[in-house]
Amino acid sequence: MMLKVNNLETGYRNKQVLFGASLEVGNNEIVALIGPNGAGKSTVLKAIFGLLPIWSGEIVFNGQTINKNDPTQNVSSGISFLAQANRVFDGLSVIENLKIGAYKMPRSEASQRIDYVLEMFPDLKNRINSVSGTLSGGQQQQLALARALIHKPILLLLDEPSLGLSPKLIQLIFDNIVEINSVLNISILIVEQKVRNVLEICNKVYSLKFGRIAYSGNPQTLIEDNNRLKKLFL
Repeated sequence: MMLKVNNLETGYRNKQVLFGASLEVGNNEIVALIGPNGAGKSTVLKAIFGLLPIWSGEIVFNGQTINKNDPTQNVSSGISFLAQANRVFDGLSVIENLKIGAYKMPRSEASQRIDYVLEMFPDLKNRINSVSGTLSGGQQQQLALARALIHKPILLLLDEPSLGLSPKLIQLIFDNIVEINSVLNISILIVEQKVRNVLEICNKVYSLKFGRIAYSGNPQTLIEDNNRLKKLFL
């Protein structure tokens, strides 16, 4: 098992957000985390990545407890996090954005990794010297994904990668996510409000409601039961 979150409780200062939340991500799985706004979905990702303290419970990554890890340690161990709407440095070029993602690597290794991720995103390769702020929303999200892959993660945490994108670009990004999972064998935990889209690509789905897991299981069950899906968001 790539990731196990057991009875997680945390929040912000004195406000508790998660109440005993548990989930698992297997090797090479895409796992979706859905639910209404304010349910605690982004909080789960932040806690896993080390941006929030763990009040109680346990997070186990690749067989090791990481409750006390900070983000730098988690990146080194193989976790990348793509935060919500935090796509690119607008004033920098595509290549400069990618170099920031590789800033701790030796120059030769960084160059190899940048060349590697650009092969997955030919649109970026063709605009390598373009200022990132001039890219389309979909291209900016591709750049953010490419930057997150620089360090060869084995687990990718995605927080609403479709946010602010047109339907056509949403499909492009979901196609990219499937490719990252299948070609690079990267496990993915994705928080997403475009529920229908994410249910089509994930292996397993969890739904959060008021900081607790309200559903866990096969995404096909929710695809075929619209009433049950609606209740998870009420």
